[in-house]
Amino acid sequence: MPRPVTPLIAVDIIIELSDRPGRPIVLIERRNPPHGWALPGGFVDLGETLEHAAVREAGEETGLAICLKALLGCYSDPQRDTRGHTVSAVYVAEARGEPRAGDDAAHLGTFDPLAPPPLTFDHALILSDYRRFRETGLVAPLHR
Repeated sequence: MPRPVTPLIAVDIIIELSDRPGRPIVLIERRNPPHGWALPGGFVDLGETLEHAAVREAGEETGLAICLKALLGCYSDPQRDTRGHTVSAVYVAEARGEPRAGDDAAHLGTFDPLAPPPLTFDHALILSDYRRFRETGLVAPLHR
C-alpha cells in the first residue's frame, strides 16, 4: 500500500509571561516568509511528540523555558498557511523571564492579548479563541 500524502504537522504556542502584570503574551516577527507577526512555533520533527516540539520551538524562538498548560485546539484549514496545507496543534503555556528573539524570529515583542499587532497565518483567529479560553476556561470551538 502506498504511503499517504498528508499535511505537514506544526505546533504554535501562546506563551503567557506569568511574572508580568496582566500576563502579556510573546509574539515573534518572522525572519522568513511569510513575514509578519506570529505566535512562536514550527514544524514537528520525525519521532517527536507534539508537546516536545512545542517546548523545543518555544525555546529556539524565544529563549524561554515554558510550562505547557493546555491544548487550546487544532487548526487545519488547508488555506491557513500560504506555503501549503499545515495542521497545527496550539498550546497555551507560561514562562518567566526575559524572552529574546532566536532561530526563525527576527524580532520579538510582548503584547496584551487584546491588542496584538496584525498577525500572519490564522493567528488572529487563534488569539480570539485564546481570549475566550482565558475568560472562560473553554478550549477552542470546532472550526468547520
